[in-house]
Amino acid sequence: MKKLRVMALMDEELVPPDDIAGYTDEQALEWKTEYDVVTTLRDLGHEVLKLGVSEDVGLIHAALLDFKPHITFNLLEEFHGVATYDQHVVSYLELMKQSYTGCNPRGLMLSHDKILSKQILHFHQIATPRFTVYERGSTITPAVDMTYPMFVKSATEDASFGLSNKSIVNTPEELRDRVEHCYDEIETTALVEEYIEGREFYVGVLGNRQLTALPVWELLMTKLPAGEPNIATAAVKWDFKIQKELGVKTEAPKDLSPKMNAEIKRLAKRIYKALHMSGYARMDFRVSTDGRIYVLEANSNPNLSYGEDLAESAHTVGIKYEELIQRILNLGLRYRHAWRG
Repeated sequence: MKKLRVMALMDEELVPPDDIAGYTDEQALEWKTEYDVVTTLRDLGHEVLKLGVSEDVGLIHAALLDFKPHITFNLLEEFHGVATYDQHVVSYLELMKQSYTGCNPRGLMLSHDKILSKQILHFHQIATPRFTVYERGSTITPAVDMTYPMFVKSATEDASFGLSNKSIVNTPEELRDRVEHCYDEIETTALVEEYIEGREFYVGVLGNRQLTALPVWELLMTKLPAGEPNIATAAVKWDFKIQKELGVKTEAPKDLSPKMNAEIKRLAKRIYKALHMSGYARMDFRVSTDGRIYVLEANSNPNLSYGEDLAESAHTVGIKYEELIQRILNLGLRYRHAWRG
C-alpha cells in the first residue's frame, strides 16, 4: 500500500488531541470522528496534517502549497458557521485540482437541500413522506392537504440538530410553534412532513460508479415508554444519559424479510445515483406499519466514528475500520474529477 500525505480537513473547534488519555467519553464525543479517522490514517502508515478551519480559505490554500497532500480527507461540517457551505469548500478543492474523500460538490448540494432532494426523488418515483415548506419568516398557514401528525425539521441542518419529541405536531397551534422554533432558534426554513409511524432503518453506501450497499441497520429503543415515538432526536443521538434511559442501540434487524432487506438496499443505491453522490453516504428510511418504505434523508459524508452505524454495519461483512477508512481514501483518489480530463 502506497503511503500518502493526507490533509485531514476539519472544523477548527473539532481538531482532536494526539492522545485522548484522561478524557471521558462525553468530553471526546464532539471530536471522536476526527480523532478516530486521524489516528487510523496514521496507523495505516500515512503522513497526516490536521487542519482546522472555520472562515479562512487561505489556510487551506497555504496547506495545499506547503504540505502538498496527495489527498484531503474531508471531515468539514460547516464553514462561516453555515452547514451547507462545506460544499463550497469542496468546490474550492476541485478548483485547486486536489483530490478529496467523500461526496462531490453537486452531490453535497443536492443532499443538503432536503427540499430539492425530495423533489428529485419524487421525480424518480422513490417514496418520501408528503411534505410542505415554510420559508423562514413566511406566514405559517397549515396545509389543508396534509394529515396529522406531522414532523417539523430544518430544511438544511443535519445530525438531528433541533429535533425533539416536540418536532411531532398534532394541531395547527403545535405546528405554528414548531415552525417558529425553526425560524427563531435554528434560523432556517422549516420542512414539514407527514409523520410515518413505524421502524427506522439506515443503509450505508460506498462507491463512485460501482456501488456497495452495506447491511441494513435499525434504530432500536428497548426501554421506550409506551406511546413515545421512536425518533432519532438530538438527545437520542448525542446524550449518553438519554441513550441509557431509553435503551438506544442500533444493529442489524433480526426479523426483516429477505425481500424487504433487498428492496431497502436497492433503494439506497437508487437514491445515491439520483442525487449524484460519491464516496460514501448513509440513507435513512422509515418502514410503516403496513410495510411501505419511505426515504427520510440522504446523508452525504455521514458519521465515520469507530463503533457508529456505518462502521458497525461494514464490520459485519468483514470490512474492519482500518479497511473502511482506506477504502474511502481510495475512492477519493479514484474519483473522476473534471480537471483530470
